[in-house]
Amino acid sequence: MSGTSDSLVIARRNVTRMARIPEVLVFGLIQPIMFVVLFSYVFGGSISIPGAGISPSGYREFLMAGIFAQTVTFATAGAGAGIADDMHKGLIDRFRSLPMSRGAVLTGRTLADLVQSALTLVVLAVVALLVGWRTHTNVVEVLAGFALLLLLGYAFSWIGALIGLTVRTPEAATSGGLIWLFPLTFISNAFVPSANMPSFLQTIANWNPFSATVQACRELFGNLPPNYPVPDAWPMQHPVIASALWSVLIIAAFRMLAVRKYRRASG
Repeated sequence: MSGTSDSLVIARRNVTRMARIPEVLVFGLIQPIMFVVLFSYVFGGSISIPGAGISPSGYREFLMAGIFAQTVTFATAGAGAGIADDMHKGLIDRFRSLPMSRGAVLTGRTLADLVQSALTLVVLAVVALLVGWRTHTNVVEVLAGFALLLLLGYAFSWIGALIGLTVRTPEAATSGGLIWLFPLTFISNAFVPSANMPSFLQTIANWNPFSATVQACRELFGNLPPNYPVPDAWPMQHPVIASALWSVLIIAAFRMLAVRKYRRASG
């Protein structure tokens, strides 16, 4: 119980810090908004979606689940940089001297990142509505889609935490947190159907945890064209279950690794 209380204290500390530095949230919104505008208006009229053909409005609905997922996963770099900064400044040593659960420092940080991701998704959803994105299901399914996005973001924040504890500087944590995210997000079904890729990349894309969440959100938002050919891979046939399983497995594995690394670093 004390671990939960300690985690909430650390989370409040990080949320308060974010509120005092609003430019962090603002700059974090610029990239996804640029992606929405560029992909919607530059590529929307030239990319064909099976079942919808070449249609800017159809592509916007297909695109937004990918943009949402990319936004929450790119927060990984910020999580890693924040922890690396705390390590670099000696703040972790101060926490170590306090009678608190050591794992609470990381849990609190990842919970604060979850709050930031939720705020970012709200703003991004408003922007998406302005450019023509719409949902076609009920409120429960839409909320379930956003819940899966936040779960994925929370899972990836633990990867960021491990990176932040492993590198020596915040700059290295930012670079290390982004370099692997680009192939992960682009070798997926986020921006184009995986069927358009070479066969060996199709397999990678269809079993990508990122792709499972994107596909799940498209189903829950009602953003798949009526005749869209769903790949035969199990995660694409059962994306909601696959998305939840992937996220839970990532949290379990990387939380264990990150807490172990933290204990060694602060031991």
